[in-house]
Amino acid sequence: MSEGSKGTSLAFGQVVIGPPGSGKTTYCHAMREFLGRLGRRVSVVNLDPANEALPCPCAVDIAELVTLPDVMGSLGLGPNGGLLYCMEYLEANVDWLREKLEVLRGHYVLFDCPGQVELYTHHNALKNVLAQLAKWNFRLAAVHLVDSHYCTDPGKFISVLCTSLSTMLHVELPHVNILSKMDLIEQYGKLAFNLDYYTEVLDLSYLVDHLASDPFFRNYRRLNEKLVEVIEDYSLVSFVPLNVQDKESMRQVMQAVDKANGYSFGDREHRSLEALMSAAVGADFHFSSTLAVQEKYVQSQDKAVEEEVMDL
Repeated sequence: MSEGSKGTSLAFGQVVIGPPGSGKTTYCHAMREFLGRLGRRVSVVNLDPANEALPCPCAVDIAELVTLPDVMGSLGLGPNGGLLYCMEYLEANVDWLREKLEVLRGHYVLFDCPGQVELYTHHNALKNVLAQLAKWNFRLAAVHLVDSHYCTDPGKFISVLCTSLSTMLHVELPHVNILSKMDLIEQYGKLAFNLDYYTEVLDLSYLVDHLASDPFFRNYRRLNEKLVEVIEDYSLVSFVPLNVQDKESMRQVMQAVDKANGYSFGDREHRSLEALMSAAVGADFHFSSTLAVQEKYVQSQDKAVEEEVMDL
């Protein structure tokens, strides 16, 4: 079979990326279970050589090729350098991955990737591996998870926006940004603005003004203004809120990803007109999903205020 052969059937999937602790492995497990209930044949491919506690069986595990502890021990590298080496080693041995993936033709594949930000912002090894997957007729969407607690800190949220934008430009895949762990957001503190302000990335000048109220950030107002200008000039970043324990939330993410990688418009599943239309007007479903999460958040905040008043 020649590389990029047109005779090879298409394979669809997700490249799950994001910083450490954002919930990538948990997401892969939850999405595998969710899609499985819909009748899809789903397989998880672990590409994180540091991931030793896998909650679900993986069809392919990079540990069979290379592991981070082995690299750190044999080459004397630290965790960051070791992960970069592992991805370069995978790139050099990409035929191993191709052989493993051949048996998964007809499966929807979830690629669980490492949590090192450099891999998605400027290092080329993983990007080149993903380019090879495209040549093998994999149609992928990058699912970039970000912990929702960053919304409670305007400075960190601007940092997240910059990282997300850089990742989108570098990885060069259809992209869906996710605010994960929405079920825990009320534990992180009160948001300065409504949730849709953060998911839709609305007028960020309000965020800069909010930062200026802090004496520390007041000295960096000009810098924040320029960062915000870059983000708004590209106008690429937006987020879908996710609670992996909420089926409706999972459905909204599934629709956004299916639209991004083209799965919605294929013939791999029988779809009614309603399902196709829901993908075509995904923004409306995204907005309704955000409203539902916002309503839950506001209710929890109101309940907390009521309890405080009762205590008084």
